[in-house]
Amino acid sequence: MTTAKDIMHPGAQWIPRHETLDRAAQLMRDLNVGALPIADENERLCGIITDRDIVVGCVAMGHDPAKVTCGEMAHGTPRWIEAGSDVGEVLHEMTGHQIKRLPVIENKRLVGMISEADLAQHLDDEQIKEFCASVYASR
Repeated sequence: MTTAKDIMHPGAQWIPRHETLDRAAQLMRDLNVGALPIADENERLCGIITDRDIVVGCVAMGHDPAKVTCGEMAHGTPRWIEAGSDVGEVLHEMTGHQIKRLPVIENKRLVGMISEADLAQHLDDEQIKEFCASVYASR
């Protein structure tokens, strides 16, 4: 059985919700990623911030990314998957919620992220087709 841990990109890092968006952008640059999980004071997932969130939700709205926190940009219920979950569960979670990135949790700690690139490397053509049809469908 292929698990979430088998296909994830290891070494993902949290950003605390009190950190500002300019710091999130710097960390994304340093890590060469487009999204970061947001953690509360207890290192519990409270959202995900993307590079697009920073540009569209902050900069384009005329706000200063040095004054807006990641926590202020966290919306909705964060989605995640247990490291031992089957790849079918990963697909179900991502397609069911139309999300492109999924944090992987093991023993209540972040151990990695699954992105579209990870799926493309590990899924067969039919699974990729199903994922794309669901995630990119009109909302």
